[in-house]
Amino acid sequence: MINKRLLIKRLLTHNDENSFYDKKRQLNLHSKEGKGKFLKHICALTNANPNNNSYIVVGVEDENNLLTGVDFFDDSKIQNLINAYLHNPPSILYENIPFPKLAKNKVIGLVTIKHKETPSIASFKKTIHKYFKGFTYKRIGSNSALMIANFSLKDNNSKTVTSIEKSAKNNIKHTLDAVLDFTEKHEKRNPNYLVFKEQFVLCWSGIKKEVDNTIYYSRVTIEMVTEQVKIFYSSLDEVSIHYNENSFIITEYITLGINNDLKRYPLEKRVLHFSENGNYKIVSELLFTPPKFDKKVLFHLYNSNNTLVKKISKNILLSENEQLDVFNLPASYLILKLNGFHEAKQKLNSIKSYLKNHSDELYLEYKEVIRVLRKIKYQ
Repeated sequence: MINKRLLIKRLLTHNDENSFYDKKRQLNLHSKEGKGKFLKHICALTNANPNNNSYIVVGVEDENNLLTGVDFFDDSKIQNLINAYLHNPPSILYENIPFPKLAKNKVIGLVTIKHKETPSIASFKKTIHKYFKGFTYKRIGSNSALMIANFSLKDNNSKTVTSIEKSAKNNIKHTLDAVLDFTEKHEKRNPNYLVFKEQFVLCWSGIKKEVDNTIYYSRVTIEMVTEQVKIFYSSLDEVSIHYNENSFIITEYITLGINNDLKRYPLEKRVLHFSENGNYKIVSELLFTPPKFDKKVLFHLYNSNNTLVKKISKNILLSENEQLDVFNLPASYLILKLNGFHEAKQKLNSIKSYLKNHSDELYLEYKEVIRVLRKIKYQ
């Protein structure tokens, strides 16, 4: 079993980017330009590595390998993006890897581009941004080069990558240290650990509360410490947790409503299935059915929100009540977007910098709303 934290360290010892791995300070998958660049790198790396895995490390300064970290990214539908735009797409996996010295709630992203059983050239099957249908790329040194002429797939990196992966194998000491470290970091959030199939050690923590005879947890963190992978992180949402000898089940909820009439709605169920053969898989199912509200109430809410956003955009001093209303903007714009007000997300995004500078709590609310909208969009 590969310890992903060790793997990242081994990759970064190859200080210069090369034909089997790339490093990025961050990924931008919210714009066509950002998606296009990401797809180009996936295409180039898979074509340069037909017989071995290749990697992208996210949250690293390019020049000095300083680990700066990125936000936890839980987009289980990222494979859909690859499949939609590339011919002969590889299978990819995005994982969130915690490092002790990173800022709170930051991780290093690790994109694993898995080699294919039957190698074939990947290329763009649809145009996105400046990357046109039919274009294909290959990693040459540290560059993702556009290939004009036909080329053949060659095995150049298998021995090197196999050696790196072998040197990153986990051991008992790494696992025990990780359990102790997790317990210490989350001592105020009821840390627990579970062992599945005598191989997988999973740690989890959360603030427990009981509502109508049902137990929920907030501020939940779940890590597969045998691989040093953060599986789940929730800064705000409520979560129910169940498990048996084969599976660990997480059901995530969000709370929505107007004028303090709040209700809890199931958002997504995620199941970790553990096998005897040393593998596990994560299956996600979107459960969310958007709540519907009275149109008159929604139009009033929309106009009120827009007036507040306009004042913020023009730096007009807000009244005491308006300052309180600011905290409701992310959730209320989410409700509006879900009820057919298509410009609601754009209005919210227009004051992103204001929300970020206002307070950590408000910015977390904003990021949660964007995360929910992204999940629904991919579904």
